[in-house]
Amino acid sequence: MSEYLQSRRVIIGLLLLIFGSGPLFLIMIAAAVGLWPDPNPNPIGPGILAFLTFWPGVLCLGTGIVRVRQDRIGSPSND
Repeated sequence: MSEYLQSRRVIIGLLLLIFGSGPLFLIMIAAAVGLWPDPNPNPIGPGILAFLTFWPGVLCLGTGIVRVRQDRIGSPSND
């Protein structure tokens, strides 16, 4: 797991997913629990932020995971 967290692409992908989609999910959860003042919110700003950052985050995360696996397979083991 630490190999993945050392990859810059994996870190960027996680940050994009957390900070891009996080506010929208927090608003959705707060509204469902009853902590948000409006029980049926329409968060335009966080929705646009999530729309613009979700797929780039998934792409960075996916390519980072693939590159770490390829580096691990390509390097000789320490057996």
